[in-house]
Amino acid sequence: MDPHAVLGLDPGATARDVQRAYRDLAKRFHPDHAGEGAGELMMSINAAYDLLRDQLVEGAEPGPHPTAPDPALAPAADPELQGAWLAPGVRRVLARELLAALEPGELVEEVVLTATADSHDVQLVVTDHRLLWLRDDAIMGRVRSLRLREITEVEARAGGRFRSAGHLRLRTADGRRMRFFELRPDVLSRIAAAIAARDRPAGRGTTFSTHPTTERERHERRNDR
Repeated sequence: MDPHAVLGLDPGATARDVQRAYRDLAKRFHPDHAGEGAGELMMSINAAYDLLRDQLVEGAEPGPHPTAPDPALAPAADPELQGAWLAPGVRRVLARELLAALEPGELVEEVVLTATADSHDVQLVVTDHRLLWLRDDAIMGRVRSLRLREITEVEARAGGRFRSAGHLRLRTADGRRMRFFELRPDVLSRIAAAIAARDRPAGRGTTFSTHPTTERERHERRNDR
């Protein structure tokens, strides 16, 4: 799990980059501006910022945090703690509703802020066998999930000429479609790789494609939002 991805930063970002990204996200998600419903994502943003700030203060090399603590070094986890099997940094970044939705022993590989056609404020989690996402501005059905083995088509659309962020299109065996927007190219690649690595029922493969975002798609995206 990479706290850089939560803040929309590239690996190796400087302290100034981290502070600037945090300020921009705080303006967008702070409950004073976005309402009380944005509180979950703001806590995740705060946690990711704290993790990166601690790294920079200690002079550590920026990089992803492990998805699980080293069993030789970590103290025994409280079994009553939600997500007790996860590294403390991962638990801090995950919104509480997503922590509660995890299955016992489910490992978190990626946490990122994104958007969907029906929600501007989404925290997406890639685990070892499914996608989980929290629609923080929704009233009902806030947490949704999709098992990776159900995905049959993956299309990664890179950003256009003036925009680095791209989006991910998914299709399932039963015809469901979904899109996640505002994703960095490296995050798109990691999510696609995670989906590709999962076993699927016999006879069911997954089709992958990568394309630049067209002007028409950018227009559709603006209309969606």
